[in-house]
Amino acid sequence: MRLLAFVPIKGTLLLILGILIGFFFPLPLEYCFGILLVSFAILGYLFIRKDIKGSRFEILAGVSVILLGMFSYVQYQPIHYDHHFSKIATTDTSQLHLKIRETLKPNAYSQNYIASVLTVDNKKSVGQLLVNQPLDSASKLLTVDQELVVRSTILEMHPPVNPHQFDFKKYMERNGVYHSLKLSDEDFVSLPHPSRTLIGYAQEIRSDIIQKLKKENFGTEQLSIIQALLLGERANISEETYSNYVDAGAVHILAVSGLHVGILLLLIQFLLKPMHSIPHGKKISLLLTVLFLWAFAFIAGLSPSIIRACAMFTFVAYAMYLNRPSNSFNILALSMFFILLVINPNLLFQVGFQMSYAAVFAIVWMYPLLQRWWHPKNRIVRYLWQLLSVSIAAQLGVLPISLFYFHQFPGLFFIANLLIVPFLGVILGMGICIIFLSLLDIAPSQLISVYNMIIGLMNRIVGWIADQETFVFKSISFDSVQLLLGYLLIGYLLYAFSKTNYKHLMLFLGFLLMFQGYTMYQEYKSDNIKEILLLHQIKNSVLLDRNGKNLHVFTTDTTNAKSLIANYSVQERITQTDYLPIKNSYLINGTSLQIIDSLGVYLPLNSSSIMLLTASPKINLERVILETNPMEVIADGSNYPSFIESWKATCEKYDIPFHYTGEMGYYAFDIE
Repeated sequence: MRLLAFVPIKGTLLLILGILIGFFFPLPLEYCFGILLVSFAILGYLFIRKDIKGSRFEILAGVSVILLGMFSYVQYQPIHYDHHFSKIATTDTSQLHLKIRETLKPNAYSQNYIASVLTVDNKKSVGQLLVNQPLDSASKLLTVDQELVVRSTILEMHPPVNPHQFDFKKYMERNGVYHSLKLSDEDFVSLPHPSRTLIGYAQEIRSDIIQKLKKENFGTEQLSIIQALLLGERANISEETYSNYVDAGAVHILAVSGLHVGILLLLIQFLLKPMHSIPHGKKISLLLTVLFLWAFAFIAGLSPSIIRACAMFTFVAYAMYLNRPSNSFNILALSMFFILLVINPNLLFQVGFQMSYAAVFAIVWMYPLLQRWWHPKNRIVRYLWQLLSVSIAAQLGVLPISLFYFHQFPGLFFIANLLIVPFLGVILGMGICIIFLSLLDIAPSQLISVYNMIIGLMNRIVGWIADQETFVFKSISFDSVQLLLGYLLIGYLLYAFSKTNYKHLMLFLGFLLMFQGYTMYQEYKSDNIKEILLLHQIKNSVLLDRNGKNLHVFTTDTTNAKSLIANYSVQERITQTDYLPIKNSYLINGTSLQIIDSLGVYLPLNSSSIMLLTASPKINLERVILETNPMEVIADGSNYPSFIESWKATCEKYDIPFHYTGEMGYYAFDIE
């Protein structure tokens, strides 16, 4: 492949390989550093001897970049350091000095934050943890840069307890966070005069802007979209509006990231184009472009996504300054190399990072091919085709990732992009103008009304597209193997499209057959799976009986069970689901399952029976065990936590296995 001839691309791929090796096979930090130091020393020796033209130097340089990726990833994980807070805080009463670094999106019950642990019992430490502040007990929400002295138990994060449930533990670990703590008003003291950071100042300015915008005459929904579009604040968007944007294939509009920064870059370039005619005008234009991009990032709060996007498009701006299209891939690779090495190697595992680079890389690669394939003479048709080409390229670039993470595909994405994206530059420009005028308290009411009308119109367009449910393809099962095969398929489709020859065509057909064959194999496997599972859900009992692609769900609360079953059904390729009331007893492969609910009624059992406790029955478990002699006792999430400890102790006393789904995860019954 010709792209692999470029040094930045090879270097970035090798760096990614090193990060992946560091992720899957982590070595002690000192080992990584020592090996990297040795490889750099050998490289330096060969360079001094000017022995740099042979393959030996190239191989060693490649190995050094891989080692650099490994070291970069390992050293960025504070958990590997001896002074990580979890290795210092040996008791529940340890005093922690925390600094709030990031405010996360709240849920119905709590507000979450990412905090750095500065000291433990006055000993310097490193590491970050997730701070959970219950909303019902919080008198005042925390802010970025706020410093706290806390006495609270540090908790380990738990893996998911149900099959195919979102693994929040793994997600946070990939962001370098391994522990959490719950914080109530009685647990902490806020310190006066904390040290300030640039991100803290940016977040404060963003909060001031939001307060100013709230004083303007915007509609509720319009204001929530404006905050998301310009400031990256999506907490106030209603669930219905957000779902509409998802179904219309326009959810990327609501996240201040690559799309917004890219459009802003083009807008700035257009406005500064007259400067190119003056001496050194292009250099001044480049400097101002970068300055304006980062100023926008600052007013948007310097969130991780906006920092990543501005770093990427800073390199893109430089590529545009060079005006050499052949450098586009190089510049893109260099930006990725810089972001992963300097900013944060953990970004490689974040969905936003993956989708941003997949979309931009696809646009750089596919857009010229589509323009060469058809170049309309009519200016209006040509402009619409250019917009459609960008949309098709970006959507193809992120399609496998979208299916893998979100399991749906908006069939009318091109309509949303054709109707909204052409005007997004104007929307962003007007929005930024309104922000500055609002800060000065001189925003004209007529301008506010026009902008409010534009955002309202955009919401209605998105709502109309989302209502065309026939074209929204949901619940698509797509695993990691299909993700890899999908990108190979798209890649060789483009090769066959750009350089039509027998080899490329055969490779494309080969990957197509592999993709189809693997999908058919997964369908066959799904048809032949039989299992009975007891899931964990708070205040509910959920028993699954699966036979191939048919699923019977026995539950006491169907509404709550549906949200729990959704991911399982998608991943396991379930086509038919029935919800039924749960019974008092079942016979599973010759084993009797007796369910004792809140009524506390039970029948005599035998030594091959299993007892399931649900809905916190007020029974004397010791007496029940002596009367029924079950071979195992199970308790699900419908029981009070205080009951669980008592039952567990009773079962230990009589040497009977006890399985609590909240600690040990779902229970799989033996049906063979």
